[in-house]
Amino acid sequence: MTRILLVEDHEEIWDFLSRRLQRRGYEVVLAHEGQDGVDKARVSSPDIILLDMNLPVLDGWTAAKTIRADTSIPRIPIIALTAHAMSGDREKTLAAGCDDYHAKPVDFSRLLGQIEALLPQGATAAAQ
Repeated sequence: MTRILLVEDHEEIWDFLSRRLQRRGYEVVLAHEGQDGVDKARVSSPDIILLDMNLPVLDGWTAAKTIRADTSIPRIPIIALTAHAMSGDREKTLAAGCDDYHAKPVDFSRLLGQIEALLPQGATAAAQ
């Protein structure tokens, strides 16, 4: 089963996303602040990370850079989830180590497409 680490501090968003992803066969691991996200990236072996950029304790940009710099964490695709949709924000998230960018509000169909595009070939929600 494909495991997604969802790092999001707003309950409405993590509840919405986790329920919809689980209905599609994904296993969802939740973290509600940046440092917890980094810690769970180390121990939960996610296949992909959905990372909010505006987080308490450790912001998403710092969390992404920390994950990328930690050699004990394998290369995991990261999709930035952010309300920042100004010129240059996409480039800023990519420079921090994210592989893709999804502006809020979340377009779930588009997000699913982004997740599927970043998963290894042959990986599905139900089996990997």
